[in-house]
Amino acid sequence: MHAGGRRTGARQRGISLIGLLLWAIVVAFVALVALRVVPTVNEYLTIQRAVNKIATEGATTVPEIRAAFEKQKEIEYSISSISGKDLEVTKENDRVVIRFAYDKEVELMSPVFLLIKYEGRSR
Repeated sequence: MHAGGRRTGARQRGISLIGLLLWAIVVAFVALVALRVVPTVNEYLTIQRAVNKIATEGATTVPEIRAAFEKQKEIEYSISSISGKDLEVTKENDRVVIRFAYDKEVELMSPVFLLIKYEGRSR
């Protein structure tokens, strides 16, 4: 050891300015994607809840189910990607099953878009 308590040849540790800028760019990009994607995920979850609610309420005909979805859509302002006519209604083991699928384009920054394919079904 040298006088002053320092070892010779010891390296400094830390982040350089360029490293810090690179990490800031990565964090900003992830935050941008998250801010653009989170509302679409919220809409998907809202649609999923609406479809599950309609399937358990006892509507049996396709027009009744589609009308119930349209009514639910009026209540839930966040549903804008699909309508009642986009629902696929089937019966499995005497149970009504409602399926839906749609694509959502999210503009990250022009001309870059993110395409998300959502699909779901009632329980």
